[in-house]
Amino acid sequence: MEPVWIVDDDESIRWVLERALSRENIPLRTFCSADEVLAAFETGRPQVLLSDIRMPGTSGLTLLEQAKQRFPSMPIIVMTAFSDLDSAVSAFQGGAFEYLAKPFDLSEAVDLVKRAIKESGVKAEKENPVSRMPDIIGQAPAMQSIFRAIGKLSNSNATVLVTGESGSGKELVARALHRNSPRATRPFIALNVAAIPKDLMESELFGHEKGAFTGAQAMRRGRFEQAEGGTLFLDEIGDMPVEMQTRLLRVLSDGHFYRVGGNQSIKADVRVIAATHQNLEKLVQEGTFREDLFHRLNVIRLRLPPLRERTEDIPVLARHFLKQSAEQMGVEPKRLSESAAMFLSQCRLTGNVRQLENLCYWFTVMVAGQTIEVKDMPVDLLEENIQGDSSGGRSSQDIRPSEDDAVLMAVSGNASAGESWEKLLEKTVIDMLDRGEGNLMDVLDSQFERILIRTALRYTHGRKHEAAVLLGIGRNTIARKIQELGISIDSRT
Repeated sequence: MEPVWIVDDDESIRWVLERALSRENIPLRTFCSADEVLAAFETGRPQVLLSDIRMPGTSGLTLLEQAKQRFPSMPIIVMTAFSDLDSAVSAFQGGAFEYLAKPFDLSEAVDLVKRAIKESGVKAEKENPVSRMPDIIGQAPAMQSIFRAIGKLSNSNATVLVTGESGSGKELVARALHRNSPRATRPFIALNVAAIPKDLMESELFGHEKGAFTGAQAMRRGRFEQAEGGTLFLDEIGDMPVEMQTRLLRVLSDGHFYRVGGNQSIKADVRVIAATHQNLEKLVQEGTFREDLFHRLNVIRLRLPPLRERTEDIPVLARHFLKQSAEQMGVEPKRLSESAAMFLSQCRLTGNVRQLENLCYWFTVMVAGQTIEVKDMPVDLLEENIQGDSSGGRSSQDIRPSEDDAVLMAVSGNASAGESWEKLLEKTVIDMLDRGEGNLMDVLDSQFERILIRTALRYTHGRKHEAAVLLGIGRNTIARKIQELGISIDSRT
């Protein structure tokens, strides 16, 4: 069997993969640059190629392109710590077998290599131009699944149903699907079904002929005709009236429709992407949404996670929105301090990405300095996430910080002016003694470790290896501590 080739400028990644694959008796070679691999192609080829995307010199995507030209059937697995849509789409459109986001699970990587070896005869897809969609970014595993799906759907016309809470970015996903599809040069037409009055819905979708009803003084093309050859995005599809669901189903079934008041059948060449924040299965059970339409729309389903499930993405999203708002206003972009970024990552942002975007515009306009601190946050956000906590039973009046809060304030630099973190911790210990609590060493040790590890994980956006290096502990140690202390990226305990 031909060896597996690994190329990454990070020696630790090469070492870890080499050890893991060697234990599986998989022959391999390692390289530290794409140029070395291109030179090695003159004398041989791998069974499978694992390549980083961003490396000094020739990039992984350039290597991917040249490798597929030489060996079209060779599976290539791309790896990257830069978890954005561009990387995923570029990788899949370049013919990649799979996309592996760092930090990856080692057993998952080994299983992926084994699967690539078995399927090494499968030909990759042809490369297509890459369209940028910089607004969709994220390092959370759930977002990586979205990126993979967009990449795999890049040559498809399949109907897609995007689900997710309000403000989570469903239209951005729809636009990305369009821009990375064969219909990219044709129109993208968006319609919010919930915003259209029931009486106007049919005309809005299918258009009308002159004189079709009172006020129809001229023929009007509907959204289906406007989207001809392109994509029609129907947002909040769950709010569509039942009678209109019947007409939409007919169009999806046979590809033809009539304008209101018309008698000529019009053929529709349109890809439909629908989105909703509602549970369509429940609406079907309640009889307010047609089951046959649900199955027509639910060919491919993409669930967009709410922000609370991807809190590690909040700092990078905030930086993006701060830069975006600064460009629009012609000013220098502001930056979040570490404590402010940590605070935002712990906030209850029920409006999801849209709320975070609005917050960043508020920061750009309202904050005087270039660095945004916790004290600069809007008052209502501070009150909701620091002072008031109805679920926790803490009053917004005369609040005493918990032991975790005290340690967190010290770690993030939020201790009172002129008061050291040691002094704050001393006060916390006195409070605990006054309350008659015992076993203080074990309690505070656990709390301190949890805060240190959680803070380091947030700082490294969930990359455990980097967090372990910063804390001066081993990777096995941090993994064990995370399990023992019940730590998650967005944990508040």
